Amino acid sequence: MASTPAQARSLWPLGDSGRPRLRIGEDPDAIRVLTSALDDRIIPNTYVCEGDPVVVEEISGATEDTEAGDADVALPITASVLKPPLLASLLAEHAEVIDVKRDGKEVETTPNATVLNAVLARRSWPKLPVLHRIISTPVLRRDGTLLQDPGYDQATGYYLAGNQHLGRVPEQPTKAEVAESREFLLDRFLRDFPWRSDADRANYLALLVTPLIRPYTRALSPFGMIEASMPGSGKTILAGCVGLMVGQRVLTWTDSEEELRKAITTVLADSVGVIVFDNLAEGSMVNSAVLARLVTERNWTDRRLGTNAAANFINDRLWLATGNNLRTGGDMASRSVWVRLDPNCPRPEARTGFTIPNLDSWILDPGNRATVLRHVLILILDWTNNGAPTAAQVPQMRQFTPWATHLGGFLEHHQIGGFLTNAESVRELDEEDSEWRSFLMAWDDVHGDVRLTSQQLRQSGEPTGGTDPWAGTFPTDRRGKPLTVKSLGWRLRGQIDRWHGDVVLRSATDSHANSRLWWVERQAL
Repeated sequence: MASTPAQARSLWPLGDSGRPRLRIGEDPDAIRVLTSALDDRIIPNTYVCEGDPVVVEEISGATEDTEAGDADVALPITASVLKPPLLASLLAEHAEVIDVKRDGKEVETTPNATVLNAVLARRSWPKLPVLHRIISTPVLRRDGTLLQDPGYDQATGYYLAGNQHLGRVPEQPTKAEVAESREFLLDRFLRDFPWRSDADRANYLALLVTPLIRPYTRALSPFGMIEASMPGSGKTILAGCVGLMVGQRVLTWTDSEEELRKAITTVLADSVGVIVFDNLAEGSMVNSAVLARLVTERNWTDRRLGTNAAANFINDRLWLATGNNLRTGGDMASRSVWVRLDPNCPRPEARTGFTIPNLDSWILDPGNRATVLRHVLILILDWTNNGAPTAAQVPQMRQFTPWATHLGGFLEHHQIGGFLTNAESVRELDEEDSEWRSFLMAWDDVHGDVRLTSQQLRQSGEPTGGTDPWAGTFPTDRRGKPLTVKSLGWRLRGQIDRWHGDVVLRSATDSHANSRLWWVERQAL
């Protein structure tokens, strides 16, 4: 078991200043002494993270106040990796490093750079507690108990920053407290958002709860799409409520896979709980192989920017995007959960009569955020105190099915219906799926179940007599030019046996002609 700072100090004699006294000689001896002292936690609040000794320290000037829900929200404390200058400073603050001269004279000193670099070069610190994350809100431990005491939690490896606005949450909330929390969240806080359906409200609550119970469920969570039909509908408030509670980074969406990869690697080095791609251009399509890989992997490995060293991060964050009239493409359709708003009026920002007036500024107050957080935590504890029941029936979501069963169970326990029932209605928002379905439907109209080679299919895609039997659905390149036979063949290979609604592409090899044949099948749903 790692020693506490107090225990570490007792291992070393105290000097006249009351600080531990470290007597060092020549460089080899200094390296041995300082390495042992650092591993004994001679410096308070030291931990190890990914093999690096770190010190948890407050950030001067950090505040819980923020001017907007779509701004970055950093945590008030950070884990600083020990580098030679910082180690020298902390040693001077917390210890007396005494250089024993050859004549026996003792002089307080600052170890030289060679010694400090040698001490920090090692990757094994067996006595230092392991730090996994710094968090700003209580979370549910694996055993179902609530981590709510500020400081380091050995069971999770998390360090919880203090919150002066959040009182202690009852471990066994009463029925009255549960009823009050449910009433506040459903009938006050979320009441006036123009949800398209009950599913959108239920899905949002699932996303809101996700960062708080992830240490318990250990489940991958899907990508959250918070979408509206009009500006001013409240999507930024919804995303910001989650991020303001657990810390957030707001990123600008990019269609460049390389830039997106770099942004992901950079932001995962932060301790924030939510990453938001805010306010995408209207009508944008979220279609990224990099993002699709990210949300389905428990660990993200990439090259550290500016180095050849590998960086490895646990993917335990919630990823969101907001925008108007968004679409998904590629594999993101099956990796996303939708929250859709529709105010059904020409000027949503002019609406009045809200249960909580000026909610966009109300949520920026740290005390109000603590109120929301407290009510959410009470509902979570009531769920776990009743055995944390899971949902018996939820849509299969591949890697996200454990997430869906836990969150579905939480919502069912509190009689909040509609979770994930909008899955079918948002299929039309999968732009790529819609394009392929239109093409295959046209194929069926033009050729029926006739088997064609890529060349025959490509020839049939040429307009004849000024008419286009494909009605503009035939695949083209990014410039709108017809695909070559080879490119068409490769594009088709990626769709073999993949259903698009009630139509599917089939393929077989013609051994006599040594070519691949293609045809379409339809099936009544």
